[in-house]
Amino acid sequence: MLTSVDRLLFVRGVPIFQELRDDFLVRLASVMDELSFPAKHTIFTQGQEGRSLYIVVLGQVRVHIGTNDLAQLGQGACFGEMSLFDAEPRSASVSTVTACECLVLTQQQLYDAIEETPGIAVNIIRLLSRRIRDLNQKLNAQAAERQAQDSAGGKKLVG
Repeated sequence: MLTSVDRLLFVRGVPIFQELRDDFLVRLASVMDELSFPAKHTIFTQGQEGRSLYIVVLGQVRVHIGTNDLAQLGQGACFGEMSLFDAEPRSASVSTVTACECLVLTQQQLYDAIEETPGIAVNIIRLLSRRIRDLNQKLNAQAAERQAQDSAGGKKLVG
């Protein structure tokens, strides 16, 4: 368990919260729940309804669709943020790689926070945009690799 001071110091270092005032961060950090998960535990599954953002305090998680890993996230990383803004099911599963400690922010807690400090919404939008860009780069790299393999495999000698 984090002390209230440790929790504030930790939350202050999380990218989506870095530009927020300390008085706001104190309130936000105090309402978050702290959850512990063992290694190889599924935190949530693709398709499941979700209304919470998780922040990794200790440990490592993997974001995946089936057996296909999309990302591995460690200390200070957030996941589950899309479910805070829409009513859609989770787009991927998240499982622990190691034992993990996470802070959890619910949709209602976030909405209350945004009402008080709209800057948090901008920070989360930036985070989502970065993740989309990263995913697009990965998909483009995979497509280029497949195209190169197809081109190499498609060459035939005429004789």
